[in-house]
Amino acid sequence: MITGIHNCFRLIGIARTLARHDALWPARRIKALRFPVGVIRLLWGRRRPGREGERLASALTALGPSFIKLGQALSVRADLVGDQVAQDLSQLQDSLPPFPTEKARASIEAELEAPISELFASFEEKPVAAASIAQVHFAVTPDGHDVAVKVLRPNVEDRFEHDIALFRWLAEQGERFVPGLRRLRPVAVVETFKEWVETEMDLRLEGAAASELAGLSRDDEGFRVVAVDWQRTAQRVLTTERVRGLRIDDITGLTAAGFDVNDLLERSARIFFLQVFRDGFFHADMHPGNMFVDGEGNLCPVDFGIMGRVDKRTRIFLADLLVGFLQRDYKTVAQVHFDFGIVPPHKSKEAFTQAIRAVGEPVLDKPLNEISVGRLLAQLFKVTEDFDMETQPDLLLLQKTMLVAEGVGRKLNPSVNMWTMAQPLIEDWMLANRGPEARIRDAVGETIDALQRLPGTLRRAEDVLAMLSDIDPAVVARFSEQARKGGSGPNRVWQSGVRNGWGPAMIAVLAVLFLLAFAS
Repeated sequence: MITGIHNCFRLIGIARTLARHDALWPARRIKALRFPVGVIRLLWGRRRPGREGERLASALTALGPSFIKLGQALSVRADLVGDQVAQDLSQLQDSLPPFPTEKARASIEAELEAPISELFASFEEKPVAAASIAQVHFAVTPDGHDVAVKVLRPNVEDRFEHDIALFRWLAEQGERFVPGLRRLRPVAVVETFKEWVETEMDLRLEGAAASELAGLSRDDEGFRVVAVDWQRTAQRVLTTERVRGLRIDDITGLTAAGFDVNDLLERSARIFFLQVFRDGFFHADMHPGNMFVDGEGNLCPVDFGIMGRVDKRTRIFLADLLVGFLQRDYKTVAQVHFDFGIVPPHKSKEAFTQAIRAVGEPVLDKPLNEISVGRLLAQLFKVTEDFDMETQPDLLLLQKTMLVAEGVGRKLNPSVNMWTMAQPLIEDWMLANRGPEARIRDAVGETIDALQRLPGTLRRAEDVLAMLSDIDPAVVARFSEQARKGGSGPNRVWQSGVRNGWGPAMIAVLAVLFLLAFAS
């Protein structure tokens, strides 16, 4: 009760900020809120120019770090906010005024338990970047290595925890009182957001993500992940190798430096494909400010706070989906949705195929260089309501990353489609993972796994049989007689067995049957 009252007062303050930025339109779409929203608009509302998404982005920026991050999370949910709003929110800049450098120094010294003078030969006073969660300073280690030092904002954990609790409460109330929202899983959106933020606020996890990506891509030519300085990394401090290079969208600079932008585009498409399909682990915040080209022409990503994972089953689904769309094989696209259980089996396959065609044709009918697979997936997710498809948060994150990658690709070369570059790679991957050899390999692997488990299963069965041998035969005979008579069914047999003290025998018999069935 007290939590509800407290949250209601907070909501009034939030609503006032939204009204001042003319961004109350999301609440106006809910019938139950139209009257209170009208009152708030009369009290504090102002007319502002710009699109709905632009005004909402401005309001979220004014509300602070947690709301900026929430806006970024919503930018992957075109099914919730619409295409244009999602696009506007994707432009939301995660940048805030820096906090004082002396606080950054104090935090570093507290976390690493050493004075700055021992940790670094030099430490630049002015931060090079300041975001909602952390800011970055350049420094030089005592052994002469140039590094970037990322430091969390003071008390940022408490503020985010407070705000996320409010978001979760709002999502729960929305699912409770607005049934139509349940399909969109707003609570799941908040949970996904919470996972993103928790990962970003433990900089050891970000360092681990960078290290994992570096290990997976160590043999990928033309791609290099910065090294982590683990001796100068802790929960609130991350120190990595400093990247010296040009932003991926600095076409003038890249051309002047002698780099082939078409080669960079082709390599970007290949690397993205490898991360998603080969590794199932991809950089999910790949905007131009997070990708550089170093002096040797290597693609060098930074900022590993948001990473995506795709399991093998989902990768196979995605491969079938993308190739099916690119070949305009809508029956296959529809079939994989049913095969993977994304569309319930009672729905009409023919009707779903027709809906898929209606989504695909307007996008695929454009010139090749204008086709957007990210936009195609966004349109696909819009058919979820008619066919009872549940929202897939992991796919939404991937779809958002695809849109960002496409945007970078078009800046490098507007006349080329990066997905046509990746299509042969996807087809080869499908052959390797879904062809006859792959099926034989999977079957052999499953057989080997079963054989490896068999000795342990047999040992457990022997232990149970040994226990059975100690049971009085008269008790077993009494159990058998009771079971033969039947009575009122299995429940009566069980209850009678427990009363007569031979419940352990029943458990043992059932255990043996289970183990033997498992072993077979």
